[in-house]
Amino acid sequence: MKPLVIAAALFAATPVFAQGDASRGEDLFRSCKSCHTIADGDNVIVRGGRTGPNLFGIMDNPVATSDFRYSDALVALAEAGTVWDDANFIAWVSDPRAFLETTLGDSAPRTRMTFKLADGAEDIAAYLRSLSAQ
Repeated sequence: MKPLVIAAALFAATPVFAQGDASRGEDLFRSCKSCHTIADGDNVIVRGGRTGPNLFGIMDNPVATSDFRYSDALVALAEAGTVWDDANFIAWVSDPRAFLETTLGDSAPRTRMTFKLADGAEDIAAYLRSLSAQ
């Protein structure tokens, strides 16, 4: 009986990740790289724009921690301790303004990210997660 209880406790403590396809996410990231780069220090994985922050290692890390000038709304999320888990990331890239409205309870949040991803957010999350694990 004890091994079953221990196994259940370990399972409950393990984070649940979205079931995305990292390979498809890599292809879909093309629409993101006009604003975002992915670089681990000097190791540039995807050369992209500088309008948005570097997305290397963001999964399971606090919001707005990289050296970038974030909107007041994202700074508020960071101060609240929000983390880019799969659910938050998927909601954010699907509709940034709606995510901020829901999360902050603000009916008119300002965000610099105006792009909405219609499909494949879980795949991009899986792709970014796969890069962080390397």
